[in-house]
Amino acid sequence: RRQMVSASYAVTELESTKNCNQDEKPLFCPSHPTEELRLFCEQCDQPMCQNCIADRHRQHPYDFTGNVIHRHGDALRKLLENTQEHMDALRNVLSQIDDMGSAIHRRAEVVATEISLFASGYVKAIEEHRDRLLKQLEDLKVQKANVLHLQKAQLQQLLLDMRTGVEFTERLLASGSDLEILITKGAVTSRLAKLNSISYNIQPSVDDEIQFCPKERAGQCCGYEVFGAIHNKVVDPSRCTLHGEDLHSARQNQLTGFTLLCNDTMGERMARGGEAVLVTITHKDKRACAVKPKVCDNGDGTYHISYSPEEPGLYACCVYVKGQHVQGSPFTLMVKNKFREHQGVFHCCTFCSSGGQKAARCACGGTMPGGYQGCGHGHKGHPGCPHWSCCGQVKESSECLGGPRSDIS
Repeated sequence: RRQMVSASYAVTELESTKNCNQDEKPLFCPSHPTEELRLFCEQCDQPMCQNCIADRHRQHPYDFTGNVIHRHGDALRKLLENTQEHMDALRNVLSQIDDMGSAIHRRAEVVATEISLFASGYVKAIEEHRDRLLKQLEDLKVQKANVLHLQKAQLQQLLLDMRTGVEFTERLLASGSDLEILITKGAVTSRLAKLNSISYNIQPSVDDEIQFCPKERAGQCCGYEVFGAIHNKVVDPSRCTLHGEDLHSARQNQLTGFTLLCNDTMGERMARGGEAVLVTITHKDKRACAVKPKVCDNGDGTYHISYSPEEPGLYACCVYVKGQHVQGSPFTLMVKNKFREHQGVFHCCTFCSSGGQKAARCACGGTMPGGYQGCGHGHKGHPGCPHWSCCGQVKESSECLGGPRSDIS
């Protein structure tokens, strides 16, 4: 059976090694029980007796315990201090962990309260928005019912008046004498003609178009943003209009466009998107030459149609909403040739822009005395304002009209 060499060693408090002396109770070697432990083997790092030097610790460096105790005791004390510092740091960290746990618990309770308040407010806002929507729906239902009731009452009265007139006329023609017919003919004719001239709608004045759009923003309610809106408007293609300065004209290879405004049956703007809009632009002389327009839904009842024609000429443009022509469709579109850029300079006069060159000319046709072939302020042919040297146009942002080429560029 194996046994540790230090099994019989006595444990001594480290502090007592500071002032150890020869008067302390001697400790004997476990290998040589009659020999006192007075030496310390540096290589094996353990106490030993005199006989151990010639035995297991032969040729090992050693010294008396009294000579090495201070060095080894100081090392242990230093290690002890480091360990105690770590213990203090660990106690501090553990204290901080406990404090953080308490802080997290308190913060979680605060946030939980905030969440509950938010959720309660949000639920209240949604319920209030729901009540508004239901009231709006009820009002809309009553409004449509009242319109139908009024229309029905008017038509029933008209039908009653016509029935009375028809029955009277039938009896007159069936049983009245010739004289009676001739006497009442004027009044009967006038009455029937008046009844026939009364205009009335052959369709119900309102429809059943009521839509709920759950994803549409509905503004704020109790400080919360809510969604969901009721719409009862129906787009009427015949009341949809087209707008834009370039509605009937365009330039070759130049992006242009116009705007479609969708209105309902009452002529009021739809104020929402999502309609089925189709636009076709076809060359009148070249049927195979068609432009592919792009329709952009602005989401507010307007649609921007943009296109870039590649060929000049006359085009037929058709705009459909729900498969029906809108107001003003179809219409003719004139595509002009590519915009001609100015090749000259926009100047006040040739003399200034050329630096006084006599041979410089301008398309305005102005000349100056002294052999100057170009225009000058106050001289013959000068238009009296800044102009283009290439064509004489006085508008800076204009298309070049060509003409004689300028010597200034």
